[in-house]
This record gives sequence, structure tokens and C-alpha cells, in this order.
Amino acid sequence: MTSDPSIDGVLVEWGERLFYPKTRIVKSQTPRLRSVGERAATIRSRIEATVRRAPQVMVKVTGGGRGMLAIAAHFRYISKNGRLPIEDDRGVVEQGRDALKEIERQWRFGGAHIDDVGHRREAFNIMLSMPRGTDPLVVLRAAREFAKIELTDHRYVMVLHDHQANPHVHLSVKAESKHGLRLNPRKADLHRWRETFAEKLQEQGIDAEASRQAARGVYRSQEPLWRVKAMEEGRLRVLRPKAKAETSAKVSRDEAREAWRWIAFSLANSESRSDRSLAKQIADFARQPALGPQIAALQKDVQRASTRPKIEPHVRLEPSRSEIEPRRGPEMQR
Repeated sequence: MTSDPSIDGVLVEWGERLFYPKTRIVKSQTPRLRSVGERAATIRSRIEATVRRAPQVMVKVTGGGRGMLAIAAHFRYISKNGRLPIEDDRGVVEQGRDALKEIERQWRFGGAHIDDVGHRREAFNIMLSMPRGTDPLVVLRAAREFAKIELTDHRYVMVLHDHQANPHVHLSVKAESKHGLRLNPRKADLHRWRETFAEKLQEQGIDAEASRQAARGVYRSQEPLWRVKAMEEGRLRVLRPKAKAETSAKVSRDEAREAWRWIAFSLANSESRSDRSLAKQIADFARQPALGPQIAALQKDVQRASTRPKIEPHVRLEPSRSEIEPRRGPEMQR
């Protein structure tokens, strides 16, 4: 059955608010989807993956070196002192201590000189990971394609670790690009990196998703690994205030609830059986802490639409004002 354009429009509007940050910059080599129908199909796919809890990719910046001594130490760590193959941005794969020394020499003297110890970060350490059971070689191939897109014009090396519970790839990226521009990843960049990595895994036939915590109804917010290590070693001088982060997280969760409400109600009013089935899955998915206050309203929307009498194509049920503005409703005030 052909999808309803009015429902597709709602899915695109609220789905993009739910899944994509406002500052998202698309760097993918894939042409951007233009029609509302194509964009709605993408949103439906992401909704389906999220509500069935598809494996989530993990992309973390785990630190970085402020001088060549720290960078070289990380090369030795990720390669197990040269025992594991290390691949560079040209696709050259080498192994052994001599190879590590050559990579170190290239990074030290290629472009701006890197001293043994410096005052600014000269490299970023990134880890791309998938849950246990994922084919490690597929993770490596996806990481390779990810780096070609997101780290273009930068020198980098990567090493696959498949000896631990979850297969992951360590990437060490030179902060300064070949054109003198410096890498400075922000929150929006990390989210885009997750999406790119997930897309490359999907192209390899791996079930992967990169939904935000607010979209998944997850409260957990972990400290960066470098802060945890610094705190354990007594090197953390400044404690990060939590008030702003907590306020921002609450706003994100409220916006996610509102988006889920609109999406569920619209799908439940669709003439498509698959859309109505997806609406019921959303109602079940909402049984979790962050989305919990809205579960009764979501189920009410779904039941109301699924039991409605036959309506004319131009007539569309709409949620009440209190239902679509949860931040002003009694549920949010309690």
C-alpha cells in the first residue's frame, strides 16, 4: 500500500527531531535523500530498529597525546608492542617494532613538528566497538570505511582488538590535517561518527543502530574514560558541574517523549497495517524509565486509532493539546 503523504510528513518532522541533532552535518558520500517518502522510509527503519533494541554502536574518544612520547606509547599499546598488525590511512598494513618506529618518525616530522612533550593535543585516540558476537573482520572493514569519510586528510593508524569480549578498533588520529586544519570533535561530531559507523556496519549486513540515549529512553550518563582514570590516579583537578548537564538531559528527554507521542499517534492512524503494528511496538517500547510517564497516553492513542470507525481519507484524528505538549500536562507536573 502506498504510504500516506500526511503521515510521512509527520514522521519526517518528528523523526528527524528525535534521531538527528540540530547541528548535524552530513559528510557521507551517499547522496542525501530528497523526497519526503524516502526520508519517511528511513525514519520508519530507524524507529523499527530502536524499538526492537538493535545493537548500538559505540564510538568513544578515549584520550589523546600532547607530545610524541605519549603518542608513541599509545601506538605500542594498541599494537601490543608491534605484535598486532597496524594499518595506516594509506591502507598499508605493517607489523613489528620497526614499523612502529617508522610511523612515529612520519608523524613527528610530517607537517608541523611534534615535540616529545607539548602543551596542546597532537593526536586523538578513538575506539569503535560493537557487542559480543559481531564478526571482528566486519567491524574492521566498517571502521576502515568510517575513517575514510570522517577522518579524511588526517594521518591515522588503526588496530583491531578481537581478543576481548567485544570486538573493537582503536584509531589514533593526528590532530593536524594535511592542510593544517585541526581536529576538534564536539558532541554533534561524535553523534555523526556513530551514525556513519552504524551505516557502514549495515552495509556489511550487520544489525546496528546509533540512536541517542534520549531517543532510547536511557538515563545513564557515563564519565569519559580519561576522567575516570585521572580521578583514580588523583590527577583530576577540576570536578565537572552536573547541573547544566542534568537540565540539558531533561530537556532532551522531554523532547523525545513529545516526538514519540506524535510518531505513535500518526502511525496508529495510518491505513497501513504495518504502520499500526509499528505504533503498537512503540507503545510497548515506552515501558522504560525515561519514557514511562507517557506510556498511558501512548497506549491510549494506539487503542483509540486501532478501534476507530472507518473515516474518510481527508479526515484525520488529532491528539489533544494536552497529549502533544507533555511538558505542560499533568503527567509532567507530578
